[in-house]
Amino acid sequence: MITKGENPMSKDNLNLIIILGVLSAIAGFIMLFFCVYFGTAKADAWLFNRGGADPEYYNVIVKGYINTFLVGGSILSVIGVLAIVLGYHQLQYKKSSDSHLDESS
Repeated sequence: MITKGENPMSKDNLNLIIILGVLSAIAGFIMLFFCVYFGTAKADAWLFNRGGADPEYYNVIVKGYINTFLVGGSILSVIGVLAIVLGYHQLQYKKSSDSHLDESS
């Protein structure tokens, strides 16, 4: 529970936000750059479990899985970059406001 004098966005929390942003951005970029590999692997697993399928239908499944990884990677990378930028901005703002408090006392 947050009391009146407590700041919910401490430096540790901002560092955690930046670290999580970096991790999600890296995961998103990996999904973006390897979406064809991941999508094809998922479609191959689908085909193996199904026991065979029409080649045209298989191509639709491959494209669907590739698009899924492409969209998921895009979302993760955008969220990660936004978390990095906003967390870094808040950290710099907090440092500047702390230095103003130190100078005024």
